[in-house]
Amino acid sequence: MFNLDLTSALEIALRTLAVYLAILVGLRLAGKREIGQMTVFDLVVLLLIANAVQNAMVGPDTSLVGGILAAMVLLVVNAIVASLRLRWPRLRRWVEGTPTLLVLHGEVIPEHMRKEGIDEEALLTALREHGVAEISGVEMAVLEIDGSISVVPVGGTTTRVKKPLKFLRRQ
Repeated sequence: MFNLDLTSALEIALRTLAVYLAILVGLRLAGKREIGQMTVFDLVVLLLIANAVQNAMVGPDTSLVGGILAAMVLLVVNAIVASLRLRWPRLRRWVEGTPTLLVLHGEVIPEHMRKEGIDEEALLTALREHGVAEISGVEMAVLEIDGSISVVPVGGTTTRVKKPLKFLRRQ
């Protein structure tokens, strides 16, 4: 239960680091919605991923110390990434993403909508949630890094969807 030699410990640490980085990249590529809101389907996938990568992190080791070591490596690496993203804007943009302008001066930006996987009907739904009936009534609409949409109506102030919208998914 408490047997773990140095070589096995280093192997677990390196495996865990590799899994952390792979999952970070995968979630980042999945789009903004995954970060902002989890659906039941997202939870199922997350649980299955956790089960699938558990063996990849600890390999044949099933000791208590091996499991605790893997958990500690995840916590330490996550703390390091969180600290580094505050110091380096480029890393922060890569890890968190950047807001995406969807509408400016009443005009939809089709390239941005396509990139974020949002169709016009979904955008109109979000605008109605802000009390704006038509795209022409929008000064600016922004898909935020957390998956929510901020809307500045013509002649108004910014409002923000309380929870990220389910349709925000990269295609």
